Amino acid sequence: MLKLSVLDQSVSVAGRDPAQAIRDTLDLAVHCESLGYHRFWVSEHHSHPTIVGSAPEVLMAAIAAKTHRIRIGSAGVMLPHYAALKVAEQFRVLEALAPGRIDLGVGRAPGSDGRTAQLLNPDPRASDRFPLQVQELQAWVTGHGLPPGHPGYGIHACPSGSSAPQVWILGSSDYGAQLAAHLGLPYAFAWFITEGQGAQEALAIYRDNYSPSDLHPKPMPVLCVWALAADSSDQAWQQFASRARWRIDRNSGRLGPLLAPGQALRDYSADEQAQLEKLRGRSFVGSGAQVADKLRSLAESLQVEELVIITWASELQVQKRSYELLAKEFDLI
Repeated sequence: MLKLSVLDQSVSVAGRDPAQAIRDTLDLAVHCESLGYHRFWVSEHHSHPTIVGSAPEVLMAAIAAKTHRIRIGSAGVMLPHYAALKVAEQFRVLEALAPGRIDLGVGRAPGSDGRTAQLLNPDPRASDRFPLQVQELQAWVTGHGLPPGHPGYGIHACPSGSSAPQVWILGSSDYGAQLAAHLGLPYAFAWFITEGQGAQEALAIYRDNYSPSDLHPKPMPVLCVWALAADSSDQAWQQFASRARWRIDRNSGRLGPLLAPGQALRDYSADEQAQLEKLRGRSFVGSGAQVADKLRSLAESLQVEELVIITWASELQVQKRSYELLAKEFDLI
């Protein structure tokens, strides 16, 4: 059976307090657990006018306190900004709060602009250490320790425990696929960033070069996909106008809070109209049944057993309803 999970990015909505986006994410996590979703992931962005979740580890702790079954994860921690030991400690604490439910997804991208990234870590070559950082992180979160000769030999990430966070590599290019394959780790491809471009190639690289590990003897790929379902196709496409406007504006360097569908309409240039039609053609939007069929087709074509669904909407109830409809279509509830 195809597993369904959730990634929520804490999107700020025009005319509302940006802090409400964090509280809505917490509300949505509780709701998605009740619907039977497998995981609930949150993202990390910095100095971003739209995506305001800047501290996934803090938000995960709040979600852990409100939920009981669903796995909770980061998608992801932008590891080059931080010391691997500190991240390991944070996620060992999370594991103590929610044993057996913590996913530690890490990425190499800054999750911000270059100036903000430099303020988070002034080292301009920080991302070059990413593969080594992931290996250090693995050792510390699993409690295996680092080998003699490493500066971290004999150092432990506390608290220890009988279970450990599950480390994931996140990416939207071949780089992450190659690293996840080399280290024998689960891999999540960000379909929603590329609108699917490069997905087939990245998954092939991951599978063809996978080195089995003790924890993961087989490749474990998932796709993170943007989708929106509503009670009718017309309603879904109406709500889609919010994201469409945001994407078209972003392509020209304009970023801001998500607009309500009625506010999102504007005249598009011929080039923008072409972008919009391309986006519509690749989007997973429609009634519950229509979106479910598209998702099943995608999962079958790329041979993945789990999809992570991202839904942007200017109203929390629209998000909730979309996840409800898909949960029913996939017999989660």
